[in-house]
Amino acid sequence: MAKFGKKYMEAAQKIDRSKLYPVDEAVKLAKETNTAKFDASVEVSFKLNVDPRHADQQIRGAIVLPNGTGKTQKVCVIAQGPKEQEAKDAGADFVGGKELLDQIAKGWFDFDVIVATPNMMGELGKLGRVLGPKGLMPNPKTGTVTMDVAKAVEDIKKGKVEYRVDKEGNINVMIGKVSFEEEKLAENFRTIYNAIAKARPAAVKGTYIKNLVISTTMGPGIHVAVEK
Repeated sequence: MAKFGKKYMEAAQKIDRSKLYPVDEAVKLAKETNTAKFDASVEVSFKLNVDPRHADQQIRGAIVLPNGTGKTQKVCVIAQGPKEQEAKDAGADFVGGKELLDQIAKGWFDFDVIVATPNMMGELGKLGRVLGPKGLMPNPKTGTVTMDVAKAVEDIKKGKVEYRVDKEGNINVMIGKVSFEEEKLAENFRTIYNAIAKARPAAVKGTYIKNLVISTTMGPGIHVAVEK
């Protein structure tokens, strides 16, 4: 049995474990029950009734949250020619071609997201065993393989989040920081909720979103009522 600290236990007592909270209430409680001394992240976890072994049930995508995430992402763009300048102008932190790939191959990972032009994917693919496990391989579904590198960089800097179902049918997404106003967290929550609700596979029968929980980095989970 996991042992929780006194602060966590006190925070947990404010939550009715048998209740499904409306989003606005859940967000308010998440802020109140944050036990961290730093500006903790607020996350939402979905438990979905999907079988990710089937290609049509592998839910994956990306969306720009209206109020950002409160986290600054370092973007590495793998491109050549005019696209390099486009990426730099858009605010990319690192831009280059083969020389950056060589650095990554040697173990350099001072970035959060990689954006690549399609013509560079052949070279990037060789680093699949390094990038894949870290979740860093660019993908057209999340808008990180594109010729429009400027838009990709700008979206990530604005607060774009990626979501992907794991093999257990769970999706975890950051929706902001404890310091955010409640309305902004709720708006971010509804944005990601709507995106995942729309992604419901045709093969799913019955309940699609089985469980929905909001929590802070070190705070207790709060069960949220699934909105119709």
